Amino acid sequence: QVQLVESGGGLVQPGGSLKLSCAASGIIFGIYTMAWYRQAPGKQRELVATITSGITQNYADSVKGRFTISRDNAKNTVYLQMNSLKPEDTAVYYCNAQFLPHDFWGQGTQVTVSS
Repeated sequence: QVQLVESGGGLVQPGGSLKLSCAASGIIFGIYTMAWYRQAPGKQRELVATITSGITQNYADSVKGRFTISRDNAKNTVYLQMNSLKPEDTAVYYCNAQFLPHDFWGQGTQVTVSS
């Protein structure tokens, strides 16, 4: 079965850094576009960053210059390095794997930015 397991979430102070990991199993990882989404309380789920099989990266305007998405195909893992964190970054972060018609999601991990 397909499984996306996230780790690295937690509490961090404003201006701090956090690195999320998402380990995938049950898929041919290297052909999938990987992405991170987030959902804050009372808000729609929004796309944060994507990385294609060709390592092309895209970011939401709100995180450009602060977040970096990367992948290690040998480890079947995608990462999200988050720097200069702001309180408005507080959300549940979800890992996504897509190779249409396939679309898989992780369970989400909480990131809280607060002093």
